[in-house]
Amino acid sequence: MATQQSAPPTTATEIADPAPLGLAGFAMTTFVLSCFNANLLDAKLGLVVLPLALVYGGLAQLLAGMWEFRKGNTFGATAFSSFGAFWLAYYFLVKDVVPALATNPDLHKALGLFLLAWAIFTAYMAVAAVRVSLAVLAVFVLLTVTFAVLSAGAFGPSDTTTKIGGWLGLVTAVVAWYASFAGVTAYTFKRQILPTWPAR
Repeated sequence: MATQQSAPPTTATEIADPAPLGLAGFAMTTFVLSCFNANLLDAKLGLVVLPLALVYGGLAQLLAGMWEFRKGNTFGATAFSSFGAFWLAYYFLVKDVVPALATNPDLHKALGLFLLAWAIFTAYMAVAAVRVSLAVLAVFVLLTVTFAVLSAGAFGPSDTTTKIGGWLGLVTAVVAWYASFAGVTAYTFKRQILPTWPAR
């Protein structure tokens, strides 16, 4: 009489590194929005950032976060999922909430609170980023400062402070693009092309 044998344990299928995608989605959306915050382009054209916020900064980054969960990377999963959600929230904030509250004199305070909450989240993620790499740490430190300055600009309200936050956002976007570029070229060239200074 034949005996039943248990099936051999299955191993997780290896998936690609989602971090370059997440960083790229964050960088591009931040770059475009920051161009308007820095007053480099007419603010009336700022709605052009909404498609990016919904699709690339939002959906693509959220997917990157889900794939980080699949890889067992708690930091990456929390970061990309959260900032993907940030851009989705930003889309609805600008499209629906701000127009609905446009006549409320305290709207700027609510926007300042929204940005302050994200500054707090980003600050504690920066602490965790110390154990990732210097490149990722730089992104989180710069983003914390950017959120804090933009929050102060909204609470003010102060166009000058918001403009400074826009310039900080541009620097943050460039550093995030660098980290994304370093990750994707490391894969395609099968060696590290640009240094990211990983934690030891």
